[in-house]
Amino acid sequence: MAKIGSEGVLALLSESTNAERPGFTPSERSVGERIEEIFMKANRKVIISTFASNVNRVQQIVEACIKTNRKLALLGRSMVNVVEVALEKGYLHIPDGMLIEANEVNRLDPKQVALLCTGSQGEPMAALARLASGNYRQVDILPEDTVIIAATPIPGNERNVSRIIDNLFALGAKVIYGSGSSTGVHVSGHAYQEELKLMLTLMKPKYFIPIHGEFRMLHHHSLLAESIGIEKENIFIVRNGDVVDISNEVAIQSRRIQAGNIYVDGLGIGDVGNALLRDRKQLSEDGMLVIVITFNKVDGEIISGPDIISRGFVYVRDSEEFLRELNKLAVITINNLKKENVNSWGILKREVREALGRYIYTNTKRKPMILPIIIEV
Repeated sequence: MAKIGSEGVLALLSESTNAERPGFTPSERSVGERIEEIFMKANRKVIISTFASNVNRVQQIVEACIKTNRKLALLGRSMVNVVEVALEKGYLHIPDGMLIEANEVNRLDPKQVALLCTGSQGEPMAALARLASGNYRQVDILPEDTVIIAATPIPGNERNVSRIIDNLFALGAKVIYGSGSSTGVHVSGHAYQEELKLMLTLMKPKYFIPIHGEFRMLHHHSLLAESIGIEKENIFIVRNGDVVDISNEVAIQSRRIQAGNIYVDGLGIGDVGNALLRDRKQLSEDGMLVIVITFNKVDGEIISGPDIISRGFVYVRDSEEFLRELNKLAVITINNLKKENVNSWGILKREVREALGRYIYTNTKRKPMILPIIIEV
């Protein structure tokens, strides 16, 4: 890397996840020692969840199994796939006969079993979540089992991880989690400030673009770059969609392109807009009311209705009086518009929707989707 830096680096893009943390990342070796200690003290089976991609951590768990004479079961498709590839490529070494299937776990002495599973980020369908909810058909977590979550929740996953931890405690398990000195079962795989500065010092880039992090992390990373001598005007803090053009060894932050989530809905790709998502959110939270009104095409008189259909808002049989009040309000609104010689169906729909919406919110504090349907006969 130093050789590359000495030859000249035009631009460096460096990830910024831990740019706010001073010092150096703690050693992964300390995690292996702590995991081994927990395995030694466990009186029943040990369940450990970590990132499947962290092959070194998987090897540490294998070493702990060797030293405590435990068989190891893999739970979760990604864990099985990564272990298979790592074994094939020689990055992982597991003694013959150590790996067992999930359906063999209950046949063995709990002191002789460990389970390595996916789900350290609280993924609802991953192995750990299913174990915590009692929905893993072949394995149960029982009182005095030890569960280790050897990962730190990624921002946004905290609630799901917390729910799983609560469920595990409710099952009577001993749960060890977190990356602090009190547990020691995880260290970050992302560089701290001193390591980021070392990378910048070795690379000596002309231009620097901090990436992969919240804006505050990108900001702190840019300050580190300034501190080792990179000129401020040569540092670009960019958001998704920002374009940095580099031509003739000159970089300019020039424009923006459309960037963001692309939603897949059935066979449609990218055709789900914000308005559609808002409608679906409203339907899921407060339901829907459909008001069907049939008018005489000649004189504009109401022939039938308003008929009110509720879906996901109120149960009709339990709310007949409330729906009758809505019916009356719709008729009053329509008659008032007729007196004002309003003949536009668009205006009529809007006024009915707004009048009913105000009444519903006043009485229920809910905002269902209201769809007036007008039929002319």
